[in-house]
Amino acid sequence: MFKDARGLTITAASAEAAAAYDRVIDGYLNYAADIPARMAALTVLDPECPMLHCLKGYFAMLGFKQALVPAARQAAADTWQKVVAGTPREHSHAAALDTWSNGHPDRAIEIWNQILGNHPHDILAFRLAHFVNFWLGRPEAMLASVRAVEAHWSEAEPGYNAILGCRAFAHEECGYYTEAEAAGRDAIRRDPTDLWSAHAVAHVMEMQGRRGEGIAWVESLQPNWDGKNNLKHHLWWHQAMFHLEHRDFPKVLALYDTGYRDHASPLTLAQPDVYIDVQNAASMLFRLTRHGVDIGDRWNELADIAEQRVGDCVSAFTLPHFMMALAATGRDVAAQRLLQGMRDYSRTEPGINARLVGQIALPVCEAVLAHGQGRHTRAVTAMRPILGEMYRLGGSHAQQDVLEQVFFDSALKAEMTADIDLMLERVAGRHPVAPARRIGYRHG
Repeated sequence: MFKDARGLTITAASAEAAAAYDRVIDGYLNYAADIPARMAALTVLDPECPMLHCLKGYFAMLGFKQALVPAARQAAADTWQKVVAGTPREHSHAAALDTWSNGHPDRAIEIWNQILGNHPHDILAFRLAHFVNFWLGRPEAMLASVRAVEAHWSEAEPGYNAILGCRAFAHEECGYYTEAEAAGRDAIRRDPTDLWSAHAVAHVMEMQGRRGEGIAWVESLQPNWDGKNNLKHHLWWHQAMFHLEHRDFPKVLALYDTGYRDHASPLTLAQPDVYIDVQNAASMLFRLTRHGVDIGDRWNELADIAEQRVGDCVSAFTLPHFMMALAATGRDVAAQRLLQGMRDYSRTEPGINARLVGQIALPVCEAVLAHGQGRHTRAVTAMRPILGEMYRLGGSHAQQDVLEQVFFDSALKAEMTADIDLMLERVAGRHPVAPARRIGYRHG
């Protein structure tokens, strides 16, 4: 037994192996692109390390891709085998991975919270709970988790910036923008490479309509992003969102091609279908199309990915983005296959995600398809009953907004006045910036 960087006992073959484990965790916290190399180094030093195998499973699940789930389940089985003589905390991590990989992310969160109750310095459990809560539409749980652990941390402890970054984003998603920005800026002062904190502050500026500041914020931090993973693409998407509000469409497209959907990037070349990258690209193309911007053939590449991922429902929030691409390219047969895959998944799979897919993502996707086919009354009627439940698909306010624009655009085109007013009232209540000051809601 050895201690990790935060003083927690870890089953490892040597102090060097424990240090290699810390290096993997540090990479995870900091969105490093070289996680595979860090994992390989730990494997060489200690192939029997229980948390090595648990991390393999966690990282597979963080891909939110059906093809990776069998590897996560195998990693869970391997972890159980290796953890026999491990600590109770390590046993709990094995249970969380097992539970998550079998379709119960909500129960995995409960286990991580139990770990944190006994070990508030378990930054892995903290970050996983923060992230999975986000993709279940639970910002209040994200904030509760921050408040539960932050009193146990000091500035001197390794990983403290991750606490600050999560504090910033949880406060932002709960609408506490002053607290969010303060925590995010504090984290960036400590570590200018901190993507999650940079991202949280960008969200504050998005929600407050501070477009010029937002552009300057993202641009000023870009020199610090060498060696980072796909989250930097999402920050370029935020920059493009600010330019979109300025109606600088050429810049939005330039950022598409060289930033958030850069096909020359080694990250995109290695994994062209990462869920966050697909969300970034599809949501922006939908917005641009609404405003009559010539986007060329950019939808086709996303539609190809969507066809390849039919039946993959692990990321409920990504499904409407797949449908946007299929609808925009007229691939009606593939679109119907996507809908049927969602129906099958919701009927046959266990757990909360299957319910979210069947109850919420499915009618949203039906609405997206109807919108793309010009059946705007159908789009509105499909979507109206679940407008108040869409947040449960996860995603931030900024990301969810594109789904509301699907409804609003269809209501406009169908001249459904009551539904136009319904959406304007909804976005006015949810977003601090008045609809008249937002490009997606100006009309008349």
